[in-house]
Amino acid sequence: MRAAIYSSYGPPEVLEIRDVEQPSIKDDDRVLIRVHNASVNAFDFLYRKGYLPTRLENGLTKPKNHILGIDVAGTIEAVGKNVLKFKVGDHVFGSCFGSHAEYVAPRENVLSLMPKNVTFEEAAAIPCAAQTALQALRDVAQIKQGQRVLIYGASGGVGHFAVQLARFFEAEVTAVCSSSNLQWVKALGAHYVIDYTKEDFADNGKKYDVILDAVGKRTFFSCLRSLTETGVYITEHAIYPKYHPLQLIVSPLIGRKKAKIHLAKPNDVDLNFLRGLVEEEKVRPVIEKCFPFDQIVEAHRHVESGRTKGKVVLEIKQGNSTPNLEL
Repeated sequence: MRAAIYSSYGPPEVLEIRDVEQPSIKDDDRVLIRVHNASVNAFDFLYRKGYLPTRLENGLTKPKNHILGIDVAGTIEAVGKNVLKFKVGDHVFGSCFGSHAEYVAPRENVLSLMPKNVTFEEAAAIPCAAQTALQALRDVAQIKQGQRVLIYGASGGVGHFAVQLARFFEAEVTAVCSSSNLQWVKALGAHYVIDYTKEDFADNGKKYDVILDAVGKRTFFSCLRSLTETGVYITEHAIYPKYHPLQLIVSPLIGRKKAKIHLAKPNDVDLNFLRGLVEEEKVRPVIEKCFPFDQIVEAHRHVESGRTKGKVVLEIKQGNSTPNLEL
């Protein structure tokens, strides 16, 4: 099978498409998926560049795991004997390492059937970013109806899902993004929008119960004045911390305001919940561009620029632009 391989840490150019051995089902709770689409996340370029926290897991001098990718959408081609939820031919989406390849073999508990009203391309954009936003708001912030929530980086992968989910939870949503993205972010459900190129929300005197920094550009300290007395600041960019460890230590000492770091915990329960929201048209993925697999270097370069609008997706198997209407 073809896969995007990186044998050393470095810039996007370390990636190359090679023929490698196809995975097989070695555990009884795994399925074999023919990958149609996979998205590119910050996770991928951070591992590729070899940030120190990732090297501790993936090898100090060179990567032990050579294939990136954590989001997948595709068709099941084989199932282990203990798999109960899926069968051959099912269209699924979910989380698994190594999805920048033509085949993957994840466990069934990180997958769900695809929403009936989306394409493979759209389904691949959902898992990591949407689960990150959902868990940060629902579990970490314990969001409540009527609370004021500010999403910083609202036009990005995690941010655009966070706007929609905060609105679903009936919070008052303020979205922070650049000028060119204000209108479409507001169309996603934001009550208020702030152009960060013209205004710093921390200077406007407004207080928020939850501030979700979806792009790792702010710190707890820079948001203190904008949090209510029991407000919580959440970032999901723990892999390349700026002041994050210090924030976690200091926040309990300066009142009831809290700093939290959250990384997504993939699971089928949340995927099923998100599938329902997508099918009910309460949440939808926004895809800026779908790159052919052979252009994975360009896809990484674009995501690493930090200027993505919604999600960037790879087309591993050609011809996936028709809705998944068979389920």
